[in-house]
Amino acid sequence: MSQWGAKKARLVLAALLRIGWTIERESGGSHRVLNRPGWPNYVFAFHDGEEIGPRMLARIARKTGLAPKDL
Repeated sequence: MSQWGAKKARLVLAALLRIGWTIERESGGSHRVLNRPGWPNYVFAFHDGEEIGPRMLARIARKTGLAPKDL
């Protein structure tokens, strides 16, 4: 069983900002380039109201250090 449940993109982005990521650049659409010292930049490409499923959350976690307890 996955430890990740589906979450709204705005909640995931807020959690990333809480753990030290900052928005480096934002396009007119849904793409935001996030920056955190010691990590490669991460492109967060979701609209705020969009649901992010457990598999994608696990993928985001691998690239960003996000943990289920951070959400």
